[in-house]
Amino acid sequence: MKTITFAIPCYNSAAYMDKCIESILAFDDGLGDIEILIVNDGSTKDDTAKKADEWHERYPDTVYAIHKENGGHGSAVNTGLAYARGRYYKVVDSDDWLDEDAMRRIMPYLRQQSELKEACDLVIANYVYEKVFEGTRTVIDYKNVFPTDGEFTWNDVGSFRPSQYLLMHSVIYRTELLRDVKLALPEHCFYVDNIFVYVPLPTVYSIRYFDVDMYRYFIGREGQSVNEDTMKSRIDQQLRVTRFMIDAVDLDHDVAQKKLRRYMNNYLSMMMCICSVFLRMINTDESEAKRAEIWAYLKQSRPGMYPHIRRNVLNLFTNIPSELGRRLGLGGYHLAQKLFKFN
Repeated sequence: MKTITFAIPCYNSAAYMDKCIESILAFDDGLGDIEILIVNDGSTKDDTAKKADEWHERYPDTVYAIHKENGGHGSAVNTGLAYARGRYYKVVDSDDWLDEDAMRRIMPYLRQQSELKEACDLVIANYVYEKVFEGTRTVIDYKNVFPTDGEFTWNDVGSFRPSQYLLMHSVIYRTELLRDVKLALPEHCFYVDNIFVYVPLPTVYSIRYFDVDMYRYFIGREGQSVNEDTMKSRIDQQLRVTRFMIDAVDLDHDVAQKKLRRYMNNYLSMMMCICSVFLRMINTDESEAKRAEIWAYLKQSRPGMYPHIRRNVLNLFTNIPSELGRRLGLGGYHLAQKLFKFN
């Protein structure tokens, strides 16, 4: 068994995947306990497949190339999880990279845990928005939320700020935990990383946080899924993911820990807010119908959760009736984006 598997979903990623792979190999140190799975998700427009095979030829005991038909980001994450031999599982998108110094702080702990019968369930570290075209960066840390001196549980967690959520960038899961919950992300769908950092949480009992800037999240590539225009064009996929999350976890019955329930309630509120905001940006009769439908779906599927999420300040402000309410809600959203520097 390896200490950790790094899965790198790649789709026409030849122009930038080398930097991602090199950033992981930088802290390998030849110990043989790191596994890198390059998951080529049916790339057709460039040399992604060729590059993946070349990396395997150069590092046959560390880097492996998996070629599959196109299924989207979620499918690539699922495939990596199916092949993973590491005690821990970390997804790194092909246009992002890991910080060597930060990983040299984290790896000794992971190696220690990999030798234990009961290993820590979830390891968390900071991530950085690398807004390359703007020449700026924003660090998202959790030192006001999590203890920094050892393992803890959800009972020891503090309060999250509005800009603080656990993203795929900040988490390293114990591999068997993901398999035990039978995590399977939807295929041919963007935004499934929200499922990855939401659905497994009720089964997480032990956590370790490192206050280091581990993950570098590239922002600014044309056509990137978090681009505002792109998000509007893919709003149906955002709605699909949100419905999946509503169905997957009943916060009132599946989540025993009060602080975790509050966090997951806020996360789902944020997802509902994103749906509302972008549907109101589109501003058509069809988009307004879809906004009504997603709220009706939540109310029908989770009647106990609905009042808490509907009355969340995010959703009170972004769902004010009338055209004036729409403008106020969108104005508040863009102001919050600047104040809290979220993407």
